[in-house]
Amino acid sequence: MKAALVNPMGLDNLRIVDVPEVQPGAGQVLVAMKAASLNYRDILAVEGGYGSMQKQENLIPLSDGAGEIIAVGEGVREWKVGDRVVGTFFPDWQAGPLRVEAVATDLGGRMDGVAVEQRVFRADALVKIPDNMSFMEASTLPCAAATAWNAVIENGKVGPGMTVLTQGTGGVSLFALQFAVMAGAEVYATSSSDDKLAKLKELGASHVVNYREDAEWGKTVMKMSRGRGIDHVVEIGGAATLKQSMRCSSLGGMISMIGVVGGPRAELNVPIVAMQDMVIRGANAGSRMALKRMVAAMGHHGVKPVIDDKVFGLSELRDALIYLKSSKHIGKVCIEI
Repeated sequence: MKAALVNPMGLDNLRIVDVPEVQPGAGQVLVAMKAASLNYRDILAVEGGYGSMQKQENLIPLSDGAGEIIAVGEGVREWKVGDRVVGTFFPDWQAGPLRVEAVATDLGGRMDGVAVEQRVFRADALVKIPDNMSFMEASTLPCAAATAWNAVIENGKVGPGMTVLTQGTGGVSLFALQFAVMAGAEVYATSSSDDKLAKLKELGASHVVNYREDAEWGKTVMKMSRGRGIDHVVEIGGAATLKQSMRCSSLGGMISMIGVVGGPRAELNVPIVAMQDMVIRGANAGSRMALKRMVAAMGHHGVKPVIDDKVFGLSELRDALIYLKSSKHIGKVCIEI
């Protein structure tokens, strides 16, 4: 069967190779992978950028994939052949708060990922796909959607009457927008072009700002909110945007730190954090239980992932990663397997 493999680390060393077929052992299932989606962390992993926190040779990349169970190992009762499933980002994190042992393994990083035609999963490392969701749509959920869900819903407790700001049109940002709208919040959103701003409004953003044309967009958003500010900022840019996010935050507001697209190091105005009772909190993909809650909510409310028009095949994975890196996409970049 075919798999993507990188060795030595580096995007130029990514190849499609033949690997031995596998069978599930006790407590495992075999999944025929149908689709996968890309995250910026996949680019870093392929380049070996996580150092000792990832495999540094013979890595099958990608954390997010969905497929159909084609074989069930001994002792498995939860699943049967034909079930449609999506994998969890952290197989060891079943429920509860963040713990060191819960994030000791992650797909496409410390262990092989889903860029392969068939993959063995532990039975407790999968979640059922809703009937109204395709394999490709489901493949976008384990990292980007789950991170946005944990930031906005699980940790942020966003609800009616609250204000939320999202940045850009990448996967996490669009999921955060959709979840905030689903929760009844008033959403402000930034992006870099009129076409992208129109997409944000189509998804439910009440107010949009072009950050390329308005470098001081934090002040602009504060004025748009009539001085109230933003209750919850989903921070994607990192060093390039944190200052503006702080400028538009409300008293007691929360900034969920997720991305570092604009750089990993930023100047922090500590007095503002203290005086405004501001909370700056990280967000990650979370537990299997949180993923289950998110998938159930999406199925119930009919929330559909936004997928970029350009879809790639497994043999085009390198091109897909380059395309993701270009930031020309809107929503999730996906591959068919």
